[in-house]
Amino acid sequence: MTLVQLEYIIAVDTYRSFVAAAEKCFVTQPTLSMQIQKLEENLGAKIFDRSRQPVVPTEVGKRIIRQARTVLIESKKIGDILQEASGQLAGEFRIGVIPTVAPYLLPPVIASFTKKYPQLKIQVWEYTTEKVIHELKTGTLDCGILSTPLQDSAIAELPLYYETFVAYLSTESKLYGKKLLQTNEIAEDNLWLLNEGHCMRGQVLNICKYRSQSQNSSFDYNTGSVETLKRMVDINGGITILPELTIMDYGDEALQHVRYFKAPEPVREISIVMTKNFSKQKAIEALQQEIWRAVPERFRSKRRMDILGFRS
Repeated sequence: MTLVQLEYIIAVDTYRSFVAAAEKCFVTQPTLSMQIQKLEENLGAKIFDRSRQPVVPTEVGKRIIRQARTVLIESKKIGDILQEASGQLAGEFRIGVIPTVAPYLLPPVIASFTKKYPQLKIQVWEYTTEKVIHELKTGTLDCGILSTPLQDSAIAELPLYYETFVAYLSTESKLYGKKLLQTNEIAEDNLWLLNEGHCMRGQVLNICKYRSQSQNSSFDYNTGSVETLKRMVDINGGITILPELTIMDYGDEALQHVRYFKAPEPVREISIVMTKNFSKQKAIEALQQEIWRAVPERFRSKRRMDILGFRS
C-alpha cells in the first residue's frame, strides 16, 4: 500500500470516474486503474463497483476511502511541520469563507497577506457553513472563516471579531422614523431573507422571532446575496437585516436607511475555524493578524451584545 494509491482511490471517489480522476492526478487512466487494482488485490477487497456509472465505492470501499483521507491528511502534516520549523510561510493555504463575509472582509486582507507572504499560495472558496465544515474534515480546506459557535467537537474555533446586525429599511416602512429599533418590531411579512443553507438566514430568523411565511405574500424570492437583499428593499419596500461590515462603504444616502438595534445588540461572532489537529499554526496566526488590521477596532469587543449561534 502506498500514499499514491490512496490518492488515486480518493480521486476516483471524488470525481466518480476513472478517466476524470486520472486527469486530475496527471497520470494515464490505465496507470491509475492498475494501481487501484493492485491495492484491491493486496487488501483482498473490492473498493469500487465498476459495473455502475458513475462508478461508486462498495460498502467496505467507503470505509477504506474514509481512512485513506485521514492517512493522507496526517501524512501531509509532516511537510507542514517542516515549513513551520523553517520560519517561513510557504506552500498552499486553502481557505473557505461564507458569502456574507467574503466580499466585505477578504479584499483588503488578501491584498496585504499576499504582499507580506509571497511564498504562500492562498486559495479561497466561497462556501456555505455546512460545505466548509465538510471540506475541513475531508482535508480539502486548511481553515474556514465562519460565523460561530458551531458546536462541533471536531472543529476548533479562534474568534476574530463581533459584528453587529443592522436593519435596512424602505422609506415607506413604519419604522423609518425611529432612530433605534427593538428586534421584535420587525414585521415578518416585509422581511427579505437569504435562502436556505446560509447560516445568516437562521440568525436573522432568531433576531426577528420569525416563525412562518406571511399568508398574504404572493411572491417568494430566494437569494444568496446580501447586495440583492438591499436592492429588493430599495425597489420593492420592506426590511432586511445586514451585517455591519456590509455597510462600511455606504454613502450618506444609503446610510439614511440603516438603523441599529437597542442594547443588547444582536451580533454574530466571526472566527477562524479548523480541525483540532491542524498543523499550519503560523499561517493561521498571520491570517488572524491581517483580519484584525482590516476590521474596526470596536469589532473586537462583545460588550452589550447578544451573540447569535449557528443555525442553518
